[in-house]
Amino acid sequence: MKLNCIFAALAAASQIRLMPLPHDKFHYKLVPQADHPVNLAQYENDFVVRMPYSSSSLEYLRSQDYKIWARNGHRKTLDVQLDAGRLAQLGSLFDLSKAEVIIPDLAQAVYELYPDKKEDVFAEGADFHATSEVFFKDYRNLEDIHQWLHLLQETYPELISLETIGRTYEDRPFRVVHLSVKDDDVNHEEKKTIVITGGVHAREWISVSTVLYSVYAMLRHWEQNPHDSKTLAQLDFLFIPVLNPDGYVYSWETDRLWRKNRQPVEGGDEGQCRGVDIDHSFDYHWTPSSESVCSEEYAGKAPFEAHELRIWDEYLNRTNEAHHIHGYVDLHSYDQEILYPYVYLCEHLPRDEENLIELAYGISKSIRWTLGKYYAVLPACLDRDLDLLPELGAGTALDYMYHQRAYWAYQLKLRDSGSHGFLLPKKYIEPVGEEIAAGLKYFCKFILTSGEAFAR
Repeated sequence: MKLNCIFAALAAASQIRLMPLPHDKFHYKLVPQADHPVNLAQYENDFVVRMPYSSSSLEYLRSQDYKIWARNGHRKTLDVQLDAGRLAQLGSLFDLSKAEVIIPDLAQAVYELYPDKKEDVFAEGADFHATSEVFFKDYRNLEDIHQWLHLLQETYPELISLETIGRTYEDRPFRVVHLSVKDDDVNHEEKKTIVITGGVHAREWISVSTVLYSVYAMLRHWEQNPHDSKTLAQLDFLFIPVLNPDGYVYSWETDRLWRKNRQPVEGGDEGQCRGVDIDHSFDYHWTPSSESVCSEEYAGKAPFEAHELRIWDEYLNRTNEAHHIHGYVDLHSYDQEILYPYVYLCEHLPRDEENLIELAYGISKSIRWTLGKYYAVLPACLDRDLDLLPELGAGTALDYMYHQRAYWAYQLKLRDSGSHGFLLPKKYIEPVGEEIAAGLKYFCKFILTSGEAFAR
């Protein structure tokens, strides 16, 4: 939808749709406010525009606290949340002739994403079991996730163990899922550990669902292919479905588009100016933010200031001898990309760049063969616009884990690359889970075979 059609689109979007939507949800304005999942008025009249940008326009948008959803450093486009007034302000300063609307009615898009409250898969008498696909028909809140994980542990005690490694700032349990196939012929110290994380940024719900689906897919594979037990026994898996539990709960209950954690920050207030961006808080080429504490990418005053990140790093330090991390995959959304180190500087090449690229293309090919979706392979620095603002690549999980702990490390940006952004409809949960499970299967196979020759 080109920019010269934006205001027509806004007018159309403001008309109440009287027919049910594809997800069987009416327009939110036809639903009593008491039945809204969150306060939808905060998104009313907002839309999301994809626009080309330059260093001057990016710096302006950041300085004026525009809500930037995503940057594509390769295509040089920005996805920006705004209203008609801010669009007019922006259009008076920059050429927006190539801009287009990707989400014309943000409040409705948010409303459609929440599950029907009438559905409770854990209700007494419900036809639900641990590896039921029903769980992946909707996005799940933190309480449902914890219930499902406990059910998995009860169903597969020989494979699954849950560990609470600490408490979040708001006193929620920080949980790690440990999946390991026991085999008397394989010594524990010889196992190669794979770490898979999601939910670093609270609004990226598809990353949480995909980590959970990866656990589900692995259990299903183990049941259907018992002859693979010897192979699986060579690996240990640490899954962290929600690395930012407080932020994730806040995105369910208050602001669907919240990104950071929820700890107070110096100079902030009790409202919007809270939280640290966990993925800018790692102690590897960490750089303090030049912008306000309200920024969605606020890095804090010091590395490891993010409360949850300290818990995670302390856990890794305690278990360093028990878990020899060979692979790390950090799931995010959105843009369908496989990013390899380094983020902080394009001139600093990883120690085994050719092998990282080879493995990344193998993962991409496995994904494409599954459901036909293409995931681009890029050095992560290109994704972060380091030529424009170097601090955007500072203190990331990818760089820290690769440099400090993991032989093979990637960030995967999940679907989509089109018109949904962070609000990917629930019908894509299973397809995304399937394609990423296929990519992870290739990842593990590589590490167990040719990867061994490359590991430092």
